[in-house]
Amino acid sequence: MIRCTHRDVLPASLRGGVVALGNFDGFHLGHQRVVAEAVEWARSEGRPAIVATFDPHPVRHFAPHVPPFRLTTLDQRQELFAAAGADAMLVFAFDAELAAMSAIDFVGELLAARMGAAGVVTGQDFTFGQGRGGSIATLADEGARHGIAARAVAPVTAAGLTVSSSRIRDALKAGECEMATALLTRPFAVRAQVQHGDKRGRTIGYPTANMDMGAYLRPRYGIYAVMVRDIATGGAWQGAANLGIRPQFDPPVELLEPFLFDFAGDLYGRELEVELHHFLRPEAKFDTLDALIAQMDEDCARARTLLSAR
Repeated sequence: MIRCTHRDVLPASLRGGVVALGNFDGFHLGHQRVVAEAVEWARSEGRPAIVATFDPHPVRHFAPHVPPFRLTTLDQRQELFAAAGADAMLVFAFDAELAAMSAIDFVGELLAARMGAAGVVTGQDFTFGQGRGGSIATLADEGARHGIAARAVAPVTAAGLTVSSSRIRDALKAGECEMATALLTRPFAVRAQVQHGDKRGRTIGYPTANMDMGAYLRPRYGIYAVMVRDIATGGAWQGAANLGIRPQFDPPVELLEPFLFDFAGDLYGRELEVELHHFLRPEAKFDTLDALIAQMDEDCARARTLLSAR
């Protein structure tokens, strides 16, 4: 899949494409419907299908104090877009210049002149341009002046509520992995490089892979049943992971720490993706290490049972 930014010269093979336009963080059921519409439209006319996303997220520009909230990295989105049939991912690198661009200029200068788009698909509630002044009506009216057709996809509902990234974030913050999985159509997954830690886990028989959460949303702190995948090799393991500040040890350090079942080896420096399948319990501080180990034995046994039932 081709990956470029809005400042790059678009390859000639991508000009005249159909663009799915949105943030697409998480690439949930609603996002998938938008991209599917763009891909189907593009294929019916023999055009390239391009998914355009924003990174950093506009919220990070306007409210840098907001706690981390991302559901996916760019690499994860690229893989998801490719699997959905897109030919390219175009990243709108959001900064002060892009924030100050009017909706009319966004259509004329970026979608029309720079991308040569033939069509654009968005969700019905998508807004863009300075002060979020652009809407699907702007795309339709201004796009027509440049030969760009516009389509809007209605919101997708599940259990009577609209599917949204916010709803998924709320579910994860409540530890409701199953709900998040249903709305995303896959488990929420954190991808990061394994880093060196204090190696306390190996002293109690539970060596873990220490991973920084970076810009990801922080789900509810606690113990999870997880699936872990090595990005480079494709190897996959069941496991249990602690997400939080490890109250048993000082000083408190926020980490995602998966323990991989039936694995022996060195993971340092390797990029892993950890899927959160089930929330087992909140973090807790135990009176003794023996009590902690006994609880970890129980956590791992329960995680094995839950994951084997998949």
